Formats: sequence, C-alpha cells, structure tokens
Amino acid sequence: MSLSRILTIGDIVGPQAVEHLNRHLWDFRRLNDINLTIANGENACTGNGLDAQTSNLLLSSGVDIITSGNHIWHKRDIREYLDSTDAVIRPANYRTTTPGSGYTKINVDGYKYLVINVMGVVYMDPLDNPFYTVDRILNHESGHYDFSVLYIHDEATSEKLAMAHYFDGRIDIMFGTHTHVTTADERILPRGSGYITDLGMCGPVDSVLGIRSEIIIEKLTTNMPVRFEIAEGPVEACGAVFTLDMESKRITSIQRVKF
Repeated sequence: MSLSRILTIGDIVGPQAVEHLNRHLWDFRRLNDINLTIANGENACTGNGLDAQTSNLLLSSGVDIITSGNHIWHKRDIREYLDSTDAVIRPANYRTTTPGSGYTKINVDGYKYLVINVMGVVYMDPLDNPFYTVDRILNHESGHYDFSVLYIHDEATSEKLAMAHYFDGRIDIMFGTHTHVTTADERILPRGSGYITDLGMCGPVDSVLGIRSEIIIEKLTTNMPVRFEIAEGPVEACGAVFTLDMESKRITSIQRVKF
C-alpha cells in the first residue's frame, strides 16, 4: 500500500515556538514518514503577525506551506512577501485586490495538492462568504490537482463543522485553528473526508493560549487593558497527521500528535 502522510500543525505562537520547530520538525518528519507539512504561522512573531524572515526560517525548518488568518497583516513587510511566494497563503475570502493568494498548489512525490486557506465569519471579520469562496476555487481548479486540503481559520466550531460537512467528499483533508486548543473530534466523515475542528497550537505549555497566564488573569479579573507577552518555558507542538492511501485516494486515519 502506497501511503502519504500529511502533518498539520496548529498556531505557531512566538519566536520560541519557531525555534522549537527549527530544532525538532525535521526529526519528527523523518521518524514519522511525513510527506507534507502545513502549519499556521500568523502568530509566529513577537506581538502577533508573520514577517518574511520568520517565514523563511519556518520553511527551512520543514514546513512546506504556511497558512494564516486575521493576524497575518500585523507585520508590514508581509504584504510584499506574500506576492513573491507560493508557500505562504492568506485567507482566500479577503478581496481579490489583497496581497498574496488564498490558495496554492504543491507537488509532492509526483502528486499535486491543492491547499486552500479560508477564514470563517462567525465572531470574525466580515469577509466574503467562506463556503462560496471555496466553491469558486474548487470550480476554477477542477482537473488541475490530485488531492485537496482546506484550512479553516475560525472562532466558531459550528461554522467549521458545517463547512466540513458541506465539502465532505469534495475535499480530502480539512482542519481548523484559531482557538489554540486541540479538539478531540478527529474523524473520517461519511463521504470520506478527513477532519478535525482545531489543531491547537505550537507554543509555551505553561500559558493561556501562548500568553503569560498572569497577564490574562489580570485582564479577566480587572477588565483593564493589558499588554500581551508570550510566555516562556517548555514549548510543545500540537497537530494531526492525516494518512492518505494513494491507490484508493482515501483518508485511512487521522492521529492527533504532540512533540
């Protein structure tokens, strides 16, 4: 049986998390026979955002495609960088005049993967309808790829689940991030698509979503403004591995991972 294993990693939070992947990701890929790695990098810099230098470091560390969400624009130089690369994508449901692209294609072991990045609109920015945005991309790229991946950056689990069922059988792999908390609902949907609602994050373990706990506690107990600071200490990368049978073109398993 010929298999392809796709590693997906949740929100990368801060420079320590970037360094963690730089030190460990290639080893994880070798030990687990990973063919393709996709990670969300929109929080990889100090103070949120993603810049060109950090993107290049992640790509050299073993990430093949960097996805993003509502924090992608925090660093000024990312706009020009997005127009210069196919390896970093922003949500496709921003306006077409926005820098960069909302999807990309990558060749892996002789197969072409279509990777789409979309952002939900429930409790999020009022972008174009994500369902119809992905529909348009699938129609436009029909016949030009072998396998498809949908990354959903979204606050609402209900919207991610609804999207998963809407595209079940039409997109091979679907997963979400944004909450920085791993969900335990990995599954193969009725029409064969692999899905998990949230991958969690790659960031400091002793924190609140990557931020120093005492800062979040102060904000929640006083209702006063605070300045977020990324926590220090041990870092853990959370995500999931999707196994794809290349002969039947079906997802055979989904496994949550931490390293």
